[in-house]
Amino acid sequence: MPKPLSLSFDPISRAGELWKGRWGRSPSMEAITSIMRAHQILLAEVDAVVRPYGLTFARYEALVLLTFSKKGELPMSKIGERLMVHPTSVTNTVDRLARAGLVTRRPNPNDGRGTLAVITDRGREICDAATRDLMAMDFGLGAYDEEECEEIFALLRPLRLAAGDFRDD
Repeated sequence: MPKPLSLSFDPISRAGELWKGRWGRSPSMEAITSIMRAHQILLAEVDAVVRPYGLTFARYEALVLLTFSKKGELPMSKIGERLMVHPTSVTNTVDRLARAGLVTRRPNPNDGRGTLAVITDRGREICDAATRDLMAMDFGLGAYDEEECEEIFALLRPLRLAAGDFRDD
């Protein structure tokens, strides 16, 4: 029978020690392991909050993006670009939102081959309700205070800038 994990067991530290013994010390390996695990934890937490609305965090992000646009509509390509996801993922996301009545599609008048995703009134209502719930649980970051959240943002900013996630204007 396997031995239960002790509450004091730290798999990240253990992985760091094993890595060090085989390939040498690597703070970047420890950091990325921590970031990726934190991503999994946070995604599970926020998905649980938006699930009652028929959303995943990816679908929620698309709705938020549409609410930020001037007319509540964006080309599918622009959604993919801004969310940094593959066109197939955008199509899947918008298809699911459309089936739920949260967005509609219409031809893009500025691009004969393009399609616009348009948020519906119901989509705005669901987005607002989900946002209230996510804000109430601090988007899963309740273990951190405001200053620490700002530090996290600042620490990740150079990585995001280098990837073209946003411009440093």
